[in-house]
Amino acid sequence: MSDLEGGRAAAILGCAGPVLEAEERAFFRAVRPLGFILFARNVETPDQLRRLTDALRECVEDAAAPILIDQEGGRVQRLRPPHWRAMPAMAPFGALYRRDPAAAAEALRLDVALIAAELRAVGVDVDCAPVLDVPAPDGHEIIGDRAFADDPETVAALGRVAHDAFLANGVLPVVKHMPGHGRAVVDTHHDLPRVGAPLEALEARDFAPFRALADAPLGMTGHIVFEALDPERPATDSEAVIRGLMREGWGFDGLLMTDDLSMKALSGSFAERARRARAAGCDVILHCNGERAEMEAAIEGAGALDADGARRWRAAGARKAADPAAIDVQEAARRLDALLAGAG
Repeated sequence: MSDLEGGRAAAILGCAGPVLEAEERAFFRAVRPLGFILFARNVETPDQLRRLTDALRECVEDAAAPILIDQEGGRVQRLRPPHWRAMPAMAPFGALYRRDPAAAAEALRLDVALIAAELRAVGVDVDCAPVLDVPAPDGHEIIGDRAFADDPETVAALGRVAHDAFLANGVLPVVKHMPGHGRAVVDTHHDLPRVGAPLEALEARDFAPFRALADAPLGMTGHIVFEALDPERPATDSEAVIRGLMREGWGFDGLLMTDDLSMKALSGSFAERARRARAAGCDVILHCNGERAEMEAAIEGAGALDADGARRWRAAGARKAADPAAIDVQEAARRLDALLAGAG
């Protein structure tokens, strides 16, 4: 069966735990989401995780169904010791870039290669990274060292390195959080941020890295109101932001997913949240917590993947290397550590 034969819901869903229960399997078979996303609650061991990813794909009868994870490094990594390597956050790469751009690029390529090798081994083929947000001095700490740097030039340069390295290593990257989370002064998990900066300032700082990587295969929105573009709706729900800024202004034609619909930055029922995001131009909705009732409502609002979404997903899948080169994990890790320590 082809990846989209028979129709798919315009949704990426989370699952409840490390093993699929019978009712959960039946639900996923019935609604046929485009893909799935994993969190720490789903992760125990490499063998367990591989069985879970296989089971998820069996539910939708699609060996190519995307399975996502947030494996950025630092504070945000779902695969952790003792079974997986502790990866650095992104800020150290930015610090190294200021001293030695070539060394920083080499270190980041090694880091991504190590992450991708671990993901591929357990059946995960999409990483929700890199973060292209540019933190503002008064921005909320939710971004912090997840960002490469506090200047858009460094973020764009290292974002490109990470993006290309993921593709070369057989994993699809998701640039986030479009069109920029750095000025948010509250955490979108709990509140809706409003950004009042003028458009010229946003274009020069916040939007610049995303514009530079407008050829990315996948992107994720941020639940943030940009008053200069749409004073009423967060980017996830805003046609002015998605169709006007991202699609027409930047030429971004990658598959666009929402950030998690269960975040408290959004309001209304889950059907309404999904419906608004799809109407604004998001190709798929993302629902992460595995709560069945919420997923059912979100699926109702999301509807089926449309022709543009299907085209964008196929184009994204064609971008990643089908047979990435093997790496010497121990040597790559040693070299990465040496570079970040300034001894490379």
